[in-house]
Amino acid sequence: MQARFFIATAAILMFTGVAAGAFGAHALKQILSADMQVIWQTAVTYQMVHGLGMLALGIMLQQQDNAMLRRAAWAMLIGVVIFSGSLYALALTGIRVLGAITPIGGVAFLAGWAMLAWAALKR
Repeated sequence: MQARFFIATAAILMFTGVAAGAFGAHALKQILSADMQVIWQTAVTYQMVHGLGMLALGIMLQQQDNAMLRRAAWAMLIGVVIFSGSLYALALTGIRVLGAITPIGGVAFLAGWAMLAWAALKR
């Protein structure tokens, strides 16, 4: 059950990542400053990479249900919401304090990759 959830969620992240990338490249090109465009693109890139990570985790969970792999997938999802979400909001609003929570998402990404490594080595 959770494998399907993570695969579907990964697909949604990838879909919205492509849409956000296109939106940033076209609709926001004239609105955002160069600095904010870079921030937007960073959010898109990390969302896409971790969407692929979640997809891999979902596929792995179909093969073998593993608590550490589930935790890794949750960490990546939380990371996307906090890291990419705060950067999208920062780029759109210019409120720099939003950047203060971005590292929390980065830590969630690191935790997710570390848990994946642990699960792979422990197998």
